[in-house]
Amino acid sequence: MSRAVVYETFGGPEVLEVREVPEPHTGPGEVRVHVTAAGLNPMDWGIASQPEVAARFGISVPSGFGYDFAGVVDEVGARATGFAVGDRVYGGAQGRAAADFVVVKTPTEAHEPLWRTPEGISDEVAATLPVAGMTAAAALAAIDLRSGDTVLVGGAAGGVGVFAIQLAKLAGARVIGTAAQGTFEFLRQFGAEPVAYGPGLADRVRALAPEGVTAATDLFGIETAETALALGVPPERISTIAAGPNPPGGVRATGGFDASPDAMERISDAILAGAITVPIAATFPIGQIHDAVTLQAGRHVHGKVVIRLRPGLH
Repeated sequence: MSRAVVYETFGGPEVLEVREVPEPHTGPGEVRVHVTAAGLNPMDWGIASQPEVAARFGISVPSGFGYDFAGVVDEVGARATGFAVGDRVYGGAQGRAAADFVVVKTPTEAHEPLWRTPEGISDEVAATLPVAGMTAAAALAAIDLRSGDTVLVGGAAGGVGVFAIQLAKLAGARVIGTAAQGTFEFLRQFGAEPVAYGPGLADRVRALAPEGVTAATDLFGIETAETALALGVPPERISTIAAGPNPPGGVRATGGFDASPDAMERISDAILAGAITVPIAATFPIGQIHDAVTLQAGRHVHGKVVIRLRPGLH
């Protein structure tokens, strides 16, 4: 038997349970990963709490929980390619990452990727990368961000935001990030110029950037996208990740699945070079899944929240 976080009804953190479940094994063309860490994302509790969101991801109850994971390959099925027992890996497994074991197909699929974990990146850090890293890369690629841009990043202090800020700075852009007042110093660590969200945002952005904003990405809802439109940013230079398939004003909806094939390699290389820092706000054992998800769902965490399943590797 092995452990997994599961839920049988949609709801808040209280519906999540750590249960003993049958240990999964590989079939043809599959590898099994012994998970050491699972990174949490807003979409995880969004899926678990909202049936309409879960349906968009093809999930129904009962279900497992989480997407991002890191660990070690410990079983390889017949005809599986690209990985061997003992490989350190990280990737995505929709609705089943927070578990002792995850089974994924090879060659890996776009919606459930698997990468080797580079030497020098810990399992805890690797477990934060798939959703946040790929989504940030896609959000900036969708607006063709380039050197000399002044980009407005909405929801800049969240898990995706800290990657978007740093990727934008690496591209040579000036970054203005919307956030709560209490996160301003945190954002400045990454090179962003913080601005408070809420009513009057357009006026505050104008005061910070009187020469104008040239691009924007909204990582929380639609306030930043609507503000950018009001500031005269062309809709094709505005992206959203959480506004649904029909965002306001013809701006570009995107997500991690739209990231370029080399996006994760570029991000991991930048981490190893010290050009991207991954802030881990809190780490919880799997038995404290309620506390971890409550913290994540509060939307005020600075950086990433990670579930530990066993001692990790570095």
